[in-house]
Amino acid sequence: MIQAIGLTSKSRKELPPAVDDVSFEARTGRVTALLGAADAGKTTVLRLMLELQQGRGVTYFRGRPLHRIAHPSREVGVLLGEVPGHPARSVRGHLRMLCAAVGVPVLRADDVLEAVGLVSLRGQPLGTLSRGMDRRLALACALLADPHTLVLDGPADGLSAREGAWLHGFLRAHAARGGTVLYSTSDSKEAARTADRVVTLEAGRVTADQEAGEFARTRLRPRVAVRTPHAARLAVLLTKEARARRRPVEVVEEDGNRLSVYGSTCADVGETAFRHGILVHHLADEIGDAGASAGRGLPPEAELEVAAPERAPGVSTKSTPHNPRGADTAPPDVTDASTVTLPPVTLPEPAPTVQLLPEERKYADLVRPDAEPEHEPPADPGAEAGPTPRAGSPAAEPWSEPMGEPRDEPTGEPRDEPKGEPRDEPGRPPLHPLVPLRPLEVGEPPADLTPTRTSPKPHLQTPHASPSPAPPQPPPPPASPLPPPIAVHAARSPLRPLRYELCRATGIGTGYLTVAAVLAVSALLCVFLGRTGHTPQPRLLAAWPTELPLPPAALGAGLLGALAFGEEFRHPALATDRGTVPRRLGLLAAKLVVAAVTALLLAVLTVGCDAAVLHLVYGPELTEVPADWLSVSTSWITFTIGCAWAGVLAAGVFRSTTAGLAAVVAVPIVVVPLVQKGLAGPSVRSAVGLPGRLRQLALVEWPFGVERYLAGGLRMVAQPVGGALALSVTALLCAYLLTATRNRAS
Repeated sequence: MIQAIGLTSKSRKELPPAVDDVSFEARTGRVTALLGAADAGKTTVLRLMLELQQGRGVTYFRGRPLHRIAHPSREVGVLLGEVPGHPARSVRGHLRMLCAAVGVPVLRADDVLEAVGLVSLRGQPLGTLSRGMDRRLALACALLADPHTLVLDGPADGLSAREGAWLHGFLRAHAARGGTVLYSTSDSKEAARTADRVVTLEAGRVTADQEAGEFARTRLRPRVAVRTPHAARLAVLLTKEARARRRPVEVVEEDGNRLSVYGSTCADVGETAFRHGILVHHLADEIGDAGASAGRGLPPEAELEVAAPERAPGVSTKSTPHNPRGADTAPPDVTDASTVTLPPVTLPEPAPTVQLLPEERKYADLVRPDAEPEHEPPADPGAEAGPTPRAGSPAAEPWSEPMGEPRDEPTGEPRDEPKGEPRDEPGRPPLHPLVPLRPLEVGEPPADLTPTRTSPKPHLQTPHASPSPAPPQPPPPPASPLPPPIAVHAARSPLRPLRYELCRATGIGTGYLTVAAVLAVSALLCVFLGRTGHTPQPRLLAAWPTELPLPPAALGAGLLGALAFGEEFRHPALATDRGTVPRRLGLLAAKLVVAAVTALLLAVLTVGCDAAVLHLVYGPELTEVPADWLSVSTSWITFTIGCAWAGVLAAGVFRSTTAGLAAVVAVPIVVVPLVQKGLAGPSVRSAVGLPGRLRQLALVEWPFGVERYLAGGLRMVAQPVGGALALSVTALLCAYLLTATRNRAS
């Protein structure tokens, strides 16, 4: 289950917070709807629950806050907005990449594709999916790790009636299997039809927390929907006739040329329009939302009239019948949402004990299963037994009372659980009511959480009871009225970072097109340079004219390296449930390894293709193997890998592909002149014989020929471009580690 306690967003300047002290529960095996207008704060509440936004409050998912769960994706599946994937990546490739991120086998992608009905579209690019198919893919991404809880922000927004019915049928089936579902919506009829419990938000506060049946009885009222070009005139006429006949008719002018008439019928409205010659384009009976204040202070007769509206003859509605208790039934037009059984994925269970911070431990004590409230019976039989709610608790706030629902008087007995709700299973924490927001002190027993309206009364002793001297109690320390702050934590690194990076790099055609372009440009340049006859053979095979700052192979390696992190920020597939791209060392190491292998292949392919083209065009005289080929090859490969690493690190630091490629190009243009200027003075000593001295310092014997490789690497570093590149890579690596450490500390 989900327990949200005291969620409050940070206020900007002098403006009030968008969300203020929101507390509610979403129980296991039930579908809970978070209802509110566009600016009511629904998305802010969900982001605070998922710790994506700074504020105050605490949210427990089966008894643990989200940042204390080792693998949040295995506990909570999140759907926020559209799928943040590359438009050219296929549906199946995107899911397989996310399988590596959450640490499940790649076959899990096929299972969720079958469950959401996207098997026929597994090869479709993400950029060509419709709104309904995108919602199905987002749901498949949330189900990859087989989570217990689903948190969805407006999942049915923009969907057709058929797609919306399928989606809610799927959510109903997930809840029937023992999961918890929480989704937000702005449609009151959708909430009453598809949810078991409705939590209403208005201006960032909870105005009602009701069962779906009670919500439909108090909030939804029959109305007549009218669309006419003379809406203002018709509204005035209907109001005058209602006053003349002394009938309680309410006319509300909607957007455009629409009217909503409460307390009347289609026949009466149509007759009024006909008598006055008003053109009507649309006239129908509907069920409309009467607002959060509906049901408060209404007489029983009015509530019965709202609960059982009288329809005009011949008018039928197409709304799906609501069944809040039947968790195992789906809408009639849904055939596969409740019948497809998603096979569970085998995952290691998290540790049963969680280390909490001191301020979190005070709140966790209130919701532990073994924390039972202690009731102290009063000595006077006539005194009330209900406890006094603390200031700031939900019981003491008038707005926390469900609208249109009478508050139960304190009896000391447990509340009856709703029908159709599953019992507590072994291994799952039992359901608990909301708790006050004041943290408990050490040794203080938890207070009784039964809500009451009564004011505190002193415990009176009967005349026959002998008073016993009570020991003096120390004054309680002042309690903080605010819940603990919410800190935004960066997304965790993929559980299989190397497999994730391989799927990311090979899932789209950008890398292949880059390699093909580099080989084609290198071949043309080497043919042109071979014609002049003034270019040394190493530069000729690398297709590196003196007029260019870098050869095409180095530029291509730098571009592929920059894409490794640039695509993560442009299409943040890893930030679906965390909001930020992870900057962890495991992901960085995987990207550096893949970039090095790609640069190595690109360097070898470039030299091989250039040699083949030169041999074909000019004969074998330009393709002879030089005597120092080993050291030259080492320098070339090291230089290409260094360009790729510079692109990876620069894109990770500056969060852009363009910035990563610009950093690679800036090495020979900006850094090389600075290095040459620093080394322009006369040199008294040299590093001749450094490989031999390094061999003497080594504790183990080097294999034969290692000095040649080391000499090639040192030769590359000794060159101006090589030294500048090594200096740039070192600086970028230090900057990346600094930013990663700072983000982790914050």
